[in-house]
Amino acid sequence: MIIYNVTVGIDSDAEKEWLEWMNEVHIPKVMATGMFQRYDIYKVLSHEGDEASYSIQYISDSMEKVEKYLNDFAPTLAREHLERYQHKHVAFRTLLEKVG
Repeated sequence: MIIYNVTVGIDSDAEKEWLEWMNEVHIPKVMATGMFQRYDIYKVLSHEGDEASYSIQYISDSMEKVEKYLNDFAPTLAREHLERYQHKHVAFRTLLEKVG
């Protein structure tokens, strides 16, 4: 199992609208690529400052699918996010592999 984790810090004044947009628009587009079987979204509780942080974890059954997503779909979807929330967010991505 491969997890494509996207951690986003979003300004508190945009948090509610961002979360709605993520759940109604962005995440459905990611899932429609067929590269992930499911996703989970978590609010980071230990974060401090003027922004809220979220971890969105997309679960795939193969590294090949994640690589296809990153090459074929992620640039467009990331650009949409950046254009919509420019200067209101920071994001970083991590690939994780389940062990044991």
